[in-house]
Amino acid sequence: MMDKLLKVENLSKAQILDHVSFEMEEGEMLAIMGPSGSGKSTLLYHVAGMDQPSAGKVWVKDTEIAGLSEDKKAKIRLHHMGFVFQQMNMMANLNILDNILLPAIQANKGGGKKTRAELEAAARKMMQKLSISGLEDRRITQVSGGQLQRACICRSMMNSPEILAGKRTAGEKWHLLFADEPTGALNKKAAAEVMEVLVRLNQEGTAILMVTHDSRVASKCDRILYLLDGRICGGLVLGKQQEGMEKRREERVNKWLMEMGW
Repeated sequence: MMDKLLKVENLSKAQILDHVSFEMEEGEMLAIMGPSGSGKSTLLYHVAGMDQPSAGKVWVKDTEIAGLSEDKKAKIRLHHMGFVFQQMNMMANLNILDNILLPAIQANKGGGKKTRAELEAAARKMMQKLSISGLEDRRITQVSGGQLQRACICRSMMNSPEILAGKRTAGEKWHLLFADEPTGALNKKAAAEVMEVLVRLNQEGTAILMVTHDSRVASKCDRILYLLDGRICGGLVLGKQQEGMEKRREERVNKWLMEMGW
């Protein structure tokens, strides 16, 4: 139907979302901003197929997911989507490595051929990539907030075709990461570290749709949409980041937010 990764058409939810429409390119990093109560997180969950809209359609690649059964939506989420939240929903009774492995083990039950050792090797590789090697055996209470959020990102990427699934056709090699205030519970230093990781993953091809209230975080994205009272009322195109332009991008975002009434 299209070469877009995501197409949202007239998405509505009673008293929350009002005919929201937008598109997202493959490999794009897109931020959604707006005041509290504007519907940002609700929009994210509906686009991901985690909630059912009152009206409207959502296409992910060539599949319209809003009309799919819960089982089919769950399969798409399991194999092609990752989720990172402000509240890091890790299992307290598991160590960091086992928490990261959970989605991969679940996906492997559906006919996968990966052994536990292969899955662990993939998880350790992701942990090394995100600079948290050595934390495998620690509990979630034994690491910093920034380390824990990076572990959450590792977990969200474990079912990326490049990580888990082996050989696939070119059209199947896509992964969409949803992030709901991924730096909201972190201090400035930890937030910068997490954003560095997300930017790097995006540069390597992972598309990211992010809700944030932080203009510095949003300035790392390619584009920003402004949501107000459940409707998109503005957008800002920033393009891909260029070295040495960080401050100018932040200033541009802050000026635009003031114009939007932020």
